[in-house]
Amino acid sequence: MNILNYIGNRFLQAHLPKTWLLLVLTLSLMTASSASADNQSEKSGSNKADATKKAEKQPEPKWISLFNGKNLDGWKVPQFGGEGEVHVEKGNLILEMGVDLTGATLVDTKKFPLTNYEVELEAMRVDGTDFFCGLTFPVKKDPCSFILGGWGGSLCGISSIDGDDASQNSTTTFQTFKKNQWYKIRLQVTDHKIQGWLDGKQIVDQNLKDRKISIRHEVELSRPFGITSFCTTAALKNIRLRKLTPEEVAKTAPQK
Repeated sequence: MNILNYIGNRFLQAHLPKTWLLLVLTLSLMTASSASADNQSEKSGSNKADATKKAEKQPEPKWISLFNGKNLDGWKVPQFGGEGEVHVEKGNLILEMGVDLTGATLVDTKKFPLTNYEVELEAMRVDGTDFFCGLTFPVKKDPCSFILGGWGGSLCGISSIDGDDASQNSTTTFQTFKKNQWYKIRLQVTDHKIQGWLDGKQIVDQNLKDRKISIRHEVELSRPFGITSFCTTAALKNIRLRKLTPEEVAKTAPQK
């Protein structure tokens, strides 16, 4: 309390009735309390704003390119038997039509995540009538495949779930594919789900709880990450990978 406040209070005590004195003191306390509350509110709002800014500044995981568009560096050609030629043409990874499978398998996979990641690529059926993108990928310790355009040209799904391949489980769908047309493929793997999109449309939404995940033995050489075509010439480009944020992973968890 400064000297002026002290003098003022002594004056009020000497000249004002007790009732008026109580009223003045009450109003003084209310004003001080209101000012304190305003200050606390301002501090709280400032803290929330700072927290929001920090959250906004957190960068999303960066995309990692898996194919340089120039050559096969980082990839190997699995010897399935009867495979077609694999080469790069005009920035695209070309899988020429073989007797059965033709493919490319990623070589350096030490840093490839086993879960909580997303893969994107563009694929095109150049010639043939069977699948032009058989994407083999890890689901934790187990391998799995995302098939597009198989079994005569239109079937899509996951191979395999509980021993049933893409033609025999709940992920089976039929899509229309045109030759010489690019399709954008997106695959997301988390601790809880496998999800897949075709040109922005979700066609796979498979929960992993109590499910056995595996692949058909024919694509064993594609492990842990590779792409194949079956009796079909395929073109691939813009193959890339990114890790998911904890928030993105949490969104795929089962609802309680």
